[in-house]
Amino acid sequence: MIWQYLLLVMAAWNVIVLIMYGIDKWKAKHDRWRISEAALLGSAFCLGGAGALFGMTVFRHKTKKWKFRILVPLSVVLQAAVVYGILPR
Repeated sequence: MIWQYLLLVMAAWNVIVLIMYGIDKWKAKHDRWRISEAALLGSAFCLGGAGALFGMTVFRHKTKKWKFRILVPLSVVLQAAVVYGILPR
């Protein structure tokens, strides 16, 4: 039963990470103070990889930076492994 709550929390976190990428893209276009790359990548590795990858795709944000092109998909693999580990068998 607890695994269902963990999946719900992970889904909510991924939505927050997606929104973070959208906000940073908006700020980049409007020459505003930005969310740091460390914060964006850190949120991806704190089980927000799917939201980060989706945010990169939807907003076309950070797609040319090699750190993001390599590390964000790696965070998705990590997230998949965690989800596989918490699902009941």
